[in-house]
Amino acid sequence: MGDWCTTGRRGGWQVLFYILCLSALDSVTGQARYSIPEEQSEGSIVGNIGRDLGLEVKRLVSGKARIIPKGARQYVDLNRDKGLLVVKERIDREELCGQTTPCSFSFELIIENPIQLYRVTVEVRDINDNTPSFPKDEIKLEISESAVSGARFSIESALDPDVGVNGIQNYSLKPTEHFKLEVHSQPDGVKYVEMILQNPLDREKQEALSLVLTATDGGEPQRSGTVHIDITVMDVNDNAPVCGLPVYKANVNENSPVGTFVTTVSADDADQGVNGEVTFSIAHVAKEAKELFELNVETGEIKVVGRLDFEKTKYYQLNVLAKDSGSLSDTCKVVIQITDENDNVPTIQLMSFSNSIPEDSPPGTTVAVINVEDADSEINGVVQCYINADFPFKIESSLTDYYTIVTDSTLDRETVSEYNVTITVSDEGTPPLSSNKNITVKVSDVNDNPPKFDQPVYSKSIQENNSPGFSIFSVRASDADWGQNARVSYFLDDKQVNGVTASSFVSVNSENGAIHAVRSFDYEQIKSFQFNVTARDGGSPPLSSVVAVRILVQDQNDNAPQVLYPVQTSSSLVAEMVPRSADVGYLVTKVVAVDVDSGQNAWLSYKLQKATDRALFEVGLQNGEIRTVRQVTDKDAVKQRLTVVVEDNGQPSRSATVNVNVAVADSFPEVLSEFTDFTHDKEYNDNLTFYLVLALAVVSFLFITCLVVILSVKIYRWRQSRVLYHSSLPVIPYYPPRYADTLGTGTLQHVYNYEVCRTTDSRKSDCKFVRPCSQNVLIMDPSYTGTMQRMQSENNILDEPDSPLECCNVASAPPCVDSDTCVFIAAEGCVAHSHCV
Repeated sequence: MGDWCTTGRRGGWQVLFYILCLSALDSVTGQARYSIPEEQSEGSIVGNIGRDLGLEVKRLVSGKARIIPKGARQYVDLNRDKGLLVVKERIDREELCGQTTPCSFSFELIIENPIQLYRVTVEVRDINDNTPSFPKDEIKLEISESAVSGARFSIESALDPDVGVNGIQNYSLKPTEHFKLEVHSQPDGVKYVEMILQNPLDREKQEALSLVLTATDGGEPQRSGTVHIDITVMDVNDNAPVCGLPVYKANVNENSPVGTFVTTVSADDADQGVNGEVTFSIAHVAKEAKELFELNVETGEIKVVGRLDFEKTKYYQLNVLAKDSGSLSDTCKVVIQITDENDNVPTIQLMSFSNSIPEDSPPGTTVAVINVEDADSEINGVVQCYINADFPFKIESSLTDYYTIVTDSTLDRETVSEYNVTITVSDEGTPPLSSNKNITVKVSDVNDNPPKFDQPVYSKSIQENNSPGFSIFSVRASDADWGQNARVSYFLDDKQVNGVTASSFVSVNSENGAIHAVRSFDYEQIKSFQFNVTARDGGSPPLSSVVAVRILVQDQNDNAPQVLYPVQTSSSLVAEMVPRSADVGYLVTKVVAVDVDSGQNAWLSYKLQKATDRALFEVGLQNGEIRTVRQVTDKDAVKQRLTVVVEDNGQPSRSATVNVNVAVADSFPEVLSEFTDFTHDKEYNDNLTFYLVLALAVVSFLFITCLVVILSVKIYRWRQSRVLYHSSLPVIPYYPPRYADTLGTGTLQHVYNYEVCRTTDSRKSDCKFVRPCSQNVLIMDPSYTGTMQRMQSENNILDEPDSPLECCNVASAPPCVDSDTCVFIAAEGCVAHSHCV
């Protein structure tokens, strides 16, 4: 049966086929209902028919589900693959149902194998897609001015195809001066509109009226339609002259020139001919108003004939009489409002002012109070007051027309000490008027800045041996404050410098900061020192700052070289022994000297000044080594004397002279007689000098006094040395000044070690000596009376290692005690040793 139904022919037979198929079913198995708005686009989903009917998609596909529409148009189609009903074509509710509500259409859904039939109803909801419209675009009416209030005039209603709330909901009429609307509803739902006259019409006032009637629906969005109603008022000749307005209002600017138009008063008379002619006059008005305004009796035009001043009178009222030839009249008033012009400049009055303010004033401190006034009114009298934007001040409104100038931030006199503040007041007229007032605010100083030195640390060099009171240099401190707060005084911080107070070295001038040396500086004692200088201002409380000052003492060549070796003595002779077999370049001895100065002032050079035989010896310029320059021969004298000058490199240079005695011999006995005679001659010469001094002392008492002093000093020094030599004090090592370098880092170019032993008695000293080197040094004492055999025995003693010997004083070389002979032994690269025989 189902196959036969699906294979029927199309056309007219198809409808019959469907009817037969439907009749074959016992009943409709189910139904569904949907609601959609009209005007949905094609393909929009109506509903999920498979889910709503409880059918699976595969059942719809296998059963070849399809829609059987009712009528010629099919608005909905079936999507079997998804089980959805979709819009097939646009649905217009007004076309489908008109004014009928609700609006819907139905169709059947049929499924084969087995056959199932479902009824589906789709309700189409109305949307506001139509605008209300009137049958005509314009309505014309003629109404007599004699029509009484309450007269009714029917108007055709507007039409709207939409239904319900989307239909016409309201009517409105504009203007509503003469008419109002009434809307009536008929039993069939149709509405019609009537206009009711509220106020009688007057042709003399208005010959025609133009109204706008608007019909509005209630949809979203709301739509409306309009129609114009033109009313012509029919005249009745029953009116006296009537002023156009009972009260005329006009605005005239003050200061308007003579002849300025104010307004025109009009009056109409509905009558015709002579009775309709109207003239104007001013009645019952003040004399001042008559002097300022004039009225044209024919045209009713009012003009200015005097000077208007808003600040004097703000408005005027004129009574105008309109009279026709029949003695009928009407009176109206003309109120002339004088409009203010911005013709008054704002004024500034200084009520209170502090021309000086401390720089430590907190923000918000009041500087000045001013009063601002403007004689104009309204916006022309509204003023704005302001000051320089780049100044640390701001202006605040305290009371009406009063302003206060206060500090806006902290002040700094050192940055800006004076402000020229310009107070500007401007109104809001067109064009705006403004005025200025200048005030000078001075910032008074507060001691808030300590003195500041122009350098963080001062350093200055000064030559030693300066004179006391010498001006070294000046420190300088500045203070950003003013007056007494900027007056700077300088003080020396009297702290300890190398164990003594700084005031013992320098002084500081409290007024100008000049630093003077209190004493002469010695580079060898102090090379630099540092102290602090305080700068204090005169504020209350005072502020101060401290700076460190470093003084560098520069060396001068004020010390002559000191000869350490060979040691020069006055009572014994030291001789360097040179064998006759010595070759060229043989090291005889080494002159060792130091200079307590520094730098190039301590660079020493050695020169041979005198020599018994200059062709035999030479002195090293830098190292002071005395060497032979040729082979020693038997013809050379045994006794050789060399004078070596040690000179530093200072400017000017200083020097020291040392005498070196050299014995050219192979043994001690060979040279004893030569050095003995020499010492006796020296002793004899010393005694002769003494006697000559005593003889000369008798010549003059004054000369004797001088010599006594000299002799006393000399005797005192001699006795001190003798007491030192014969005392039982322990041995005291002696090191020359600045001579402590044994590693070759000082002024000596090679490593040498010299030890000098002092004792009160040479016979009580014990020294250890190494074996003597190949070169010997011979020192002869004038009191020597021994024999060569004793000297040879002494040599045997020297051959014994570590023999205790009595030590002679090398530094001063005093004569040996008990006729002993003091012998010093030295060799190249060896340590100098001594022993007494």
